[in-house]
Amino acid sequence: MTRLVNVYRSSRRQEMYLYVDAAEDLARVPADLLGRFGTPVLVLAIELDAERRLARAEAGQVLARIETAGFYLQMPPQPEVPPDGAGR
Repeated sequence: MTRLVNVYRSSRRQEMYLYVDAAEDLARVPADLLGRFGTPVLVLAIELDAERRLARAEAGQVLARIETAGFYLQMPPQPEVPPDGAGR
């Protein structure tokens, strides 16, 4: 299944992205999430299928989450902690 998806970046947190079905756009995203996300800034409209490679998400999981919840929220990557715990 291929779906046209809009990808928005957060105006509040770097590297936080929201994926939504282009036809529904932000209609199914809860208001409280949008409040924490900040003003959505459209960065990309993409034809997405389960085989497409994405940088930090599995396309199949993104599509499944959009189908069930109406959106997929990609959080910023967690900072890496050295194995010996240095830097804490």
